[in-house]
Amino acid sequence: MEFTDLKTQYAALRQSIDARMRRVLEHGQYILGPEVTELEEQLARYTGARNCITCASGTEALLIALMAAGVGPGDEVITTPFTFVATAEMVVLLGATPVFVDIDPETYNIDATLAAAAMTDRTRAILPVSLYGQTADMDELNALAAARRIPVIEDAAQSFGALYKGRKSCNLSTIGCTSFFPSKPLGCYGDGGALFTSDDELARAMREIRVHGQSGRYHHTRIGVGGRMDSLQCAVVLAKLERFDWELRERARLAAEYDRRLASLPVTLPVVKPDRTSVFAQYTIGLRDRDKVQAAMKQRGIPTAVHYPAPLHLQPAYSHIERRFPLRQSERAGEEVLSLPFSADLGDENLGRVTAALKESLTQRIDA
Repeated sequence: MEFTDLKTQYAALRQSIDARMRRVLEHGQYILGPEVTELEEQLARYTGARNCITCASGTEALLIALMAAGVGPGDEVITTPFTFVATAEMVVLLGATPVFVDIDPETYNIDATLAAAAMTDRTRAILPVSLYGQTADMDELNALAAARRIPVIEDAAQSFGALYKGRKSCNLSTIGCTSFFPSKPLGCYGDGGALFTSDDELARAMREIRVHGQSGRYHHTRIGVGGRMDSLQCAVVLAKLERFDWELRERARLAAEYDRRLASLPVTLPVVKPDRTSVFAQYTIGLRDRDKVQAAMKQRGIPTAVHYPAPLHLQPAYSHIERRFPLRQSERAGEEVLSLPFSADLGDENLGRVTAALKESLTQRIDA
């Protein structure tokens, strides 16, 4: 069983993917070719944002967004420690300091009620992560940022397609950033990402930063990076967009089926707030003795993953960063979360195998 079944997805989209990639090979415009423009237009339309700028990865999207927002040495960025390392990594690379705020124990997203206490005169941005496919409490964070006239940059690497009060993730704040890493709900066959904003000046800055700070050929108006998404990867995402809405519906159905089958087991199920949806980038449960259960699942041939085993404030590379607030919920989550096999092509039969194996593994843990 695949943890994320990309092979079945490719089989379903083979004709469209192959045709689009062949077109790139025929026209030979591998960098900033017509597929880049087409994808940016489609993604902007999909989210409702006025501008979309594709880039080399979700990590690059965060870097470009922070650079465009003017984050630099001496600045602080409020964010969560319970995330993939790229979120804080880009802050540190720019010489700024990530200020870690604990998470909501139900959604695993940053606790917006705690963010106000983290604000200082040096706060330059708020960087919430829409973890596991569900957005954070964006209205509360936007209001907090507006009072200080600073941007909110949504790390939506896992939530493209999710809704928050009827609005699309990536179009909920000053800038939205997403990833097209292959295992994401909308992924390519390598690295890729995108930035979204309805602020035209920020969009211009991010387009220039993406190509080494160029406003025109060999005319550099700002410091930039080599951050373009290539035409072949854009072709893949364009093909996958054709059935993306179906995939989101199927993800929601399969997640509901997981919920139903696991309801009687001693595990914590994902909580999706009533004013939003999740695209379930992962189907992640919480349980005690996680490592023992994971080992038992492996014995039964069921792949699992831990997103993420240690919050960033406990990582060696970030041990020098001052811990200003208790982060107990993030630490607890790192000890308990377990992601089960999940994708739109998982199917009911495989889902049944996973749930049966989990039930057996939990019983094995108790008996041991």
